[in-house]
Amino acid sequence: MTARLADIAAQAGVSEATVSRVLNGKPGVSATTRESVLAALDLLGYERPVRLRQRSAGLVGLITPELENPIFPAFAQIIGQALTREGYTPVLATQTPGGSTEDELVEMLVERGVAGIIFVSGLHADSTADMERYARLQGQGVPFVLINGFTEKVNAPFVSPDDRGAMRLAVTHLAALGHRQIGLAVGQKRFVPVQRKIEGFVASMTEVLGSTPDEAHALIQHSLYTLEGGQAAAGALISAGCTAVVCASDMMALGAIRAARQQGLTVPGDVSVVGFDDSPLIAFTDPPLTTIRQPVTAMGQAAVNALLEEIAGTPAPHSEFVFLPELVVRGSTAAGPSGQGAPLPAQGGVARTTRSGDDPAGV
Repeated sequence: MTARLADIAAQAGVSEATVSRVLNGKPGVSATTRESVLAALDLLGYERPVRLRQRSAGLVGLITPELENPIFPAFAQIIGQALTREGYTPVLATQTPGGSTEDELVEMLVERGVAGIIFVSGLHADSTADMERYARLQGQGVPFVLINGFTEKVNAPFVSPDDRGAMRLAVTHLAALGHRQIGLAVGQKRFVPVQRKIEGFVASMTEVLGSTPDEAHALIQHSLYTLEGGQAAAGALISAGCTAVVCASDMMALGAIRAARQQGLTVPGDVSVVGFDDSPLIAFTDPPLTTIRQPVTAMGQAAVNALLEEIAGTPAPHSEFVFLPELVVRGSTAAGPSGQGAPLPAQGGVARTTRSGDDPAGV
């Protein structure tokens, strides 16, 4: 039975243009108006378009960029457990090189009638990406929450670690050990978490060590979030005279340790290395890695809570839930060239420091 816009508009008490926007999944229609149009469609005996049919209350999509980096399986485990406790079944969708794109994964999940989607480090974190894809998803009535990479262009809840605060923790720790030439190995600049880490690193180098912004920027190397990427970036920094390297992921930090050893140096004897994430098993590397712990459990639970509120019809405001990181001190950092390190003012309010003995598992 072919739907007539005029009949549906009259039944719902809205304009034909509004009906058209709802049926075509366009943004700009309130949830209440959308439900009125769908109710009118049902009352008149019209069949809903596939994308507008009642969604299963049991399925929630989880999209990650990859699974090789241990932090993403960690997020998947926490989010999956939280969803299962609430009676939902997580559907994990992962991008692979040469495989499905984020848009294709979203289309697949929507076709399967998911109740909502959680994105971990998706295209929303890329400042050069087209954010209209998320407006289209909202137009289809699919609730979603985004982890890492806040942008004003997407009207949805965000969950993030304090990247700027994380850099301050790392720089302060290394400066207290006597390091003055501290480098930053980080990903491509177009990503929001990278931009924030750079801001935090430059500000900390300026405030803690008295470097100029230009001097701090000269100690930044961009690469890939892989072991090989960290090796290349750290190798350049060490060759430039850095005695300590802060890395934007634990995988990059493992590459930094390899780079130091390739140059005949020891970690932490000659070069100190700090990672980011506190991925599973990272406490058992050689040496055990000092790292900034991303609060995965709290962030994952917060993302699930926000999504369930969206599904229940009480959407969270367009805001960012920011979680404080922790510095976990292990064996990959030690005193720098100046010996024991100069005393530094206490840095309050960012996060607490955890030493390896506080958490034998490191996760």
